[in-house]
Amino acid sequence: MRQGGKGTGGKGASGPKRDGRPPATGGAKRRPSHDARRRAQASAKAKPDLAETIVRVPTTRKPVAAKPARPAGPTRAEVKATTAEVLATGVQQLVVTPDENEMRIDRFLEARFPQLSFSHIQRIVRKGELRVNGKRADSKDRLEAGQTVRIPPLKLEPQAERPRSLKADADTIGFLRSITLYEDDDVMVLNKPAGLAVQGGSGTTRHVDGLLDALTGKDGQKPRLVHRLDKDTSGCLVIAKSRFAAATLAKTFRSRSARKVYWALVAGVPRVRQGRISTYLAREEAYDGDQRMAVAKHGDDGAMHAVTYYAVVETAAQKLAWLSLKPVTGRTHQLRAHAAHIGHPIVGDPKYFNISNWELPGGIQNKLHLLARRIVLPHPRGKGTIDVSAPLPPHMRQSWNLLGFEDAPYDPIVDAPDE
Repeated sequence: MRQGGKGTGGKGASGPKRDGRPPATGGAKRRPSHDARRRAQASAKAKPDLAETIVRVPTTRKPVAAKPARPAGPTRAEVKATTAEVLATGVQQLVVTPDENEMRIDRFLEARFPQLSFSHIQRIVRKGELRVNGKRADSKDRLEAGQTVRIPPLKLEPQAERPRSLKADADTIGFLRSITLYEDDDVMVLNKPAGLAVQGGSGTTRHVDGLLDALTGKDGQKPRLVHRLDKDTSGCLVIAKSRFAAATLAKTFRSRSARKVYWALVAGVPRVRQGRISTYLAREEAYDGDQRMAVAKHGDDGAMHAVTYYAVVETAAQKLAWLSLKPVTGRTHQLRAHAAHIGHPIVGDPKYFNISNWELPGGIQNKLHLLARRIVLPHPRGKGTIDVSAPLPPHMRQSWNLLGFEDAPYDPIVDAPDE
């Protein structure tokens, strides 16, 4: 039967088409004709691939040379990050470790931040920027393990790690041995020369604390300072060789169980041959920006009580006197300030010699005539008593010889009280 309508000659008819091509089979995709494939190939040849075109087109531009390899070292971003870390540390909250128990705050800062100068430490403490458990603290306050120390933003300069020299260390060790008065497994007592600083500061690169680095053991521990002497004062300086000794000796000095005797050459002769000096001392700024201690009143800002006993050992007419001094307290520049306070400043003292038109006797050098003569303290492990005396330094020996002083077999200051 013949279908009508669009079935006879329409697009859906199964009969042959007018161009003579066979009809498409049901559902199969129609393949492009030969002519269509040829036209596509020709079109592809006329329009080559874009990437291929860029490579093949000639150019008159000078080829760009490859960038040289970046030299070894930190990138600018790394330097910037490091600088930011070094120069602006931000506020820090540091917890006191058991090894730092009973350490003075200024020494805690020196240990944690070796780049900090002494003046910088004093400045942040004086301004109240340093807090311990939220409270304002003084540089001489003692810390307890577990306390939190708030450190203000600091500007630190990076410390260059310098390779250690075996020869330099050997020379340093030899020097330290040459000035050692006493030594055992826990304690050293050095005869510190005049002019050698105990710790570093502004412009000070050679000091006892730095020299002790040469004695660092395999465990990374080095001998530690437990007290200080002024740079121009010579004589007995106690060093702890272990953490246990350092903690024990710190308590000894703090409790005033260590007895110290100093010798000094002073201008004039005290009218009272033996006496006690008791004042308050406070730090003051000198006209040249230098710092010194001055007699203050009780209650003054920063004033601390200071007690010194003195005894006249020998005299040279009424011009000079050899004093033996026994400090009960251990304030900064205590003996020098007290000697000046009673009108008999120490010869050669650039800070406290306050007698105008006073002429130095011929042959006596204008150097500080102050010697830490003797130290007596209990051994940190209970092994009896350490009792060490230091000889006169060369400039004081010369003065003693010129004045006819002989080392006294008996020192009258030993009879002075300990309080």
